[in-house]
Amino acid sequence: MARLTQISPESASGRARELLDAVKHKFGLVPNMTRAMANSPAALDGYLQPSGALGKGALPARVREQIALVVAQPYGCDYCLAAHSAVGRMVGLTAEEVRDARLGTAVDRKADTLVRFARRVLEVRGRVTDADLAAVWAAGWDDGTITEVVANVALHVFTDYFNIAAGTDLDFPAVAPLHAEPAVA
Repeated sequence: MARLTQISPESASGRARELLDAVKHKFGLVPNMTRAMANSPAALDGYLQPSGALGKGALPARVREQIALVVAQPYGCDYCLAAHSAVGRMVGLTAEEVRDARLGTAVDRKADTLVRFARRVLEVRGRVTDADLAAVWAAGWDDGTITEVVANVALHVFTDYFNIAAGTDLDFPAVAPLHAEPAVA
């Protein structure tokens, strides 16, 4: 049950309405997460701008969704797990690939390197080792890719924290838990 008000675009005003209208125009709907974020237009804008910029980056949509799932799993964010499982399927991930991402792996070797690196960034709060970076470079990725992985992890930590705190109502199909996993500190 929502703990923060989920503002409808019709009842919003000012900057909140502009941002919610932009979300609806871009996606055809206004997810409950953005409705809850509209309580602070600055926070909603602070989410939409980096999300839009990263969507134009070098990482394929499939990898971005795998990263979102690898972040959401240890935090146990029901909203993020549901949303990114659904969006992951929309961008071509199979049910098995969604599960694998939640577990921190991927079948594709190059994607697996990035998913594992994202999980490592999350686990050590950015304090990756030279060996962690070398594994990404050895798989054929570059510094720009590493930068985008870290940015995607940070963005999804924000959305996970937000949705957990807000108790955002699901507007995507719920997903079953995989197994008990301690939350990342």
